[in-house]
Amino acid sequence: MKKYTKTHEFVSVDGNVATVGISNHAAEELGDITYVDLPEVGTELSKGDTLCSVESVKSAADVYAPISGKIVEINEELDATPEIINEDAEGKGWIVKIELSNTSELDELSDTDAE
Repeated sequence: MKKYTKTHEFVSVDGNVATVGISNHAAEELGDITYVDLPEVGTELSKGDTLCSVESVKSAADVYAPISGKIVEINEELDATPEIINEDAEGKGWIVKIELSNTSELDELSDTDAE
């Protein structure tokens, strides 16, 4: 199941863990991504908190937590090759995996990415 926020983050849920990143649309709008300020594993987030920031040749943008929970994994490949997000934002370009603390928040997300 993949869901989207109004601010173009995606959530892909597998059991009690959600893979989170920016949507393909957001990656296209940002342009060539040059840096991702990754959060730390173990960080507790509430829905709407700033998850990280993404910098591109055009601008910088904050990425917000679409759901509440604890970060259990980060995509360490983004440190060396942040452009993975441009190549496959909703696949290999994921940013973090979050252990869900409130699954009902998923009901507030959209089934499609609003452009």
